[in-house]
Amino acid sequence: MDAKWWQKAVVYQVYPQSYQDSNGDGIGDLAGLTQRLPYIKKLGADVIWLNPIYESPNKDNGYDIANYRKIQTAYGTMADFDHLLQRAHELGLKILMDLVVNHTSDQNDWFQESKKAKDNKYRDYYIWRDAKDGKEPNNWGSFFSGPAWTFDPTTQQYYLHLFAPGQPDLNWENPVVRNAVWDIMRFWLNKGVDGFRMDVINLISKPEGLPDGQKSKGAVYGDASSIVADGARLNEFLQEMNKQVISKYDMMTVGEMPSSTPQDAIKYTGLQAKELNMVFQFEHVGLAGNPDPRLGKWHDQPVKLVDLKHALSRWQTALDGKGWNSLYWNNHDQPRAVSRFANDQPQYRVKAAKMLGTTLHMMQGTPYIFEGEELGETNVHYTKLSQYEDLESLNAYEEFVNKEKIVDSQTMLNYLSHMSRDNARTPMQWDDSAHAGFTKGQPWFAVNPNYTEINVKNALADPNSVFYYYQKLIALRHSHELIVLGNYEELDADDAEVFAYKRHYQGQMLLVMSNFTDHDVKREYGQDQAKQLLIGNYADDQGTTLRPYESKVYFF
Repeated sequence: MDAKWWQKAVVYQVYPQSYQDSNGDGIGDLAGLTQRLPYIKKLGADVIWLNPIYESPNKDNGYDIANYRKIQTAYGTMADFDHLLQRAHELGLKILMDLVVNHTSDQNDWFQESKKAKDNKYRDYYIWRDAKDGKEPNNWGSFFSGPAWTFDPTTQQYYLHLFAPGQPDLNWENPVVRNAVWDIMRFWLNKGVDGFRMDVINLISKPEGLPDGQKSKGAVYGDASSIVADGARLNEFLQEMNKQVISKYDMMTVGEMPSSTPQDAIKYTGLQAKELNMVFQFEHVGLAGNPDPRLGKWHDQPVKLVDLKHALSRWQTALDGKGWNSLYWNNHDQPRAVSRFANDQPQYRVKAAKMLGTTLHMMQGTPYIFEGEELGETNVHYTKLSQYEDLESLNAYEEFVNKEKIVDSQTMLNYLSHMSRDNARTPMQWDDSAHAGFTKGQPWFAVNPNYTEINVKNALADPNSVFYYYQKLIALRHSHELIVLGNYEELDADDAEVFAYKRHYQGQMLLVMSNFTDHDVKREYGQDQAKQLLIGNYADDQGTTLRPYESKVYFF
């Protein structure tokens, strides 16, 4: 089969407010990103995924959109965006926008109208319900802690918000809402953007009757996730989106889909399906959650390699020839990969970051690199609550420490240090000057203190840096159909130290071996018969020996 452009592509994710500030106000902006496009081009990426840049009150860092056709003032103007898009296209880079349409901001004109009166023509744009027995319409908890319902005194009803109260959920049952979304998509596509990453898109089809969710022992709220994910009309809505918009443009689509299984993903992204190109699944980043289900992801234990292999291999095998994987270790919602899945200690960090890159980029699917991952950036390891900015983290601390008293303060701070989204959101580390070269002003969020060592300037001056290694990984994908299209064979699923697998395509084979430990191990997979060592993160090859965090790719 001929690979489509988005199957061969490598995506570089930019969190705009943390990337580059051009005017000294401490907030990254579009002009700053435009200045840095040659850097992304040098890395070798093909597509830039931009986190939301729309007008927003920023209750959830831009994922609460007040106006889908306006640029957030701090990021610049529509003229700045048009210039960014033009310059990116001149460099051969594509732009993927973030489409957030499960919910809007409560400052959006639609919601401002909707809450005025029950007979307002925008009322049915959102999900409003009467109280039940004097309280919320059902027992759902918000994904950001607290109830998923907020009471509005004007009309004496509750509105649904699966996330923050400032993020009311849209009512996708209303065809007028769907048509409004198609119009938003056309607006940006007609400007020339190359596709969309779709935020929590598998939550848009809510179940009839909005039944209560299951409650864990001792929990205050029911779990809405299994009830709202992959709803009954999701396929229908995505097919309509494809028919009305996607099929009319040469574009790339990736849907963020928490709770989805490989079987779900095949329905939404099948190579013959008329829906999306690929999904972001959460199975591997959802590992090592807290044994107490009330605490969800908040935990500080390392991920077990056998579990990680099982999760990634399951998706590789299930989607082969049927759908398409997105490959990622981290993003704006996840802690830094080298800190979470490997080892960020100074003596191991560079090797470990390269090892993770190799393990992921040799799989079938479209790889996503989150800004700073190509430098081996680490978690920031905060120790005080006052250092955090992220709404999800602050709400979780308030709920679990102060309100419900499930954990003590120090334990929760350990959990935040390990898992908070703020680990990914510190400003990009460009050089060793003040504020890492991100801004000449006061940055909106503190820079990771290790920026004097881990930065772009140092990486570009060091031929053995993580940056140049990622550059090689990308170049290999661009030059080998085997890496893009080859099928996947897992080796030794129960090996708790080494992640090994093979890729097969038209008589060619790759053998990938990664040591996830800090000690030497020996593994024999017939590597002495290989034609060549395609890439490795050590200067020499010791055959059956894998040194700490060593990764090797053999070509047969």
